[in-house]
Amino acid sequence: MIATRNRANYLQRALRSLRAQRGAPPFEAIVVDNGSSDGTRGLVEELAGSLESLRYVQWPLPNRGQARNRGVAAAAGRYLLFCDDDVQLPEDWIAAHAAAHGDGIPRVVNGPILNVPSYSNRPKPGAANYSRAFLCTCNASLPKAAFDAAGGFDEGFDLYGWEDTELGLRLRAAGLQWKFSWDAFLWHIKPPDETTLEVESRKTVEKARMARRFLARHPSPRVRFATGAHPLNVFRGRYLTPDALLAMYAGLSTSRRAPAWLTGLARAQFLDALYLRELVRALDADRG
Repeated sequence: MIATRNRANYLQRALRSLRAQRGAPPFEAIVVDNGSSDGTRGLVEELAGSLESLRYVQWPLPNRGQARNRGVAAAAGRYLLFCDDDVQLPEDWIAAHAAAHGDGIPRVVNGPILNVPSYSNRPKPGAANYSRAFLCTCNASLPKAAFDAAGGFDEGFDLYGWEDTELGLRLRAAGLQWKFSWDAFLWHIKPPDETTLEVESRKTVEKARMARRFLARHPSPRVRFATGAHPLNVFRGRYLTPDALLAMYAGLSTSRRAPAWLTGLARAQFLDALYLRELVRALDADRG
């Protein structure tokens, strides 16, 4: 299942890599159009001729949780398999997920996500691609019955971030097992000209705001640690992220004169400080 919005150029490649799957059990490919204004619908209709299992679901509101819940409601299979629209799938990706569920034990399966700058970059997964995230919808599968029993995605997460982590917490509490399948890897396409500081800053602010909802749903030490809302970070966000510091980091991260290692470090520090400051603002808003 793929939820998408105004990314037909990426979606086309993802669907073609689904069409090229080999050794996979019968599957349906569901595209949930989350309010696109480009040629997404026409693209899906065009590719449906060569990918017979391809289905189009429209959901106009830009909310990923709502979109994926609608896609699941339309799904007929026993298992759900999620990926993003900006991925390239190896030919045995579906087969690898199916094999990980082969013993029939209810579990969530995640695979390595390899962030690459272009479609031509296709490295093999390594130790750096391991993740303990219980559910990451860029590359995850689970029984549909378990998803339904947990109540699906919390649709109150109406901005970027945490909706899959929050569902994973509920699935874990329900007793689902977890497996990381090295064979079920994919390439996540992240061109540098599209992962600008402006784009990443917007996502960072939204993720901080959604952390507030995550904490409201699950006010536990685990979630406070996961979201960074523990006392040390709150102190940093409140007192150690002045405008001047963020401006310095932003300037260094976009400098053409600074070495790459310095711009990368400054970018990471800027996004970290921005997240903490916005997180503190969200938490303070709850206190009124």
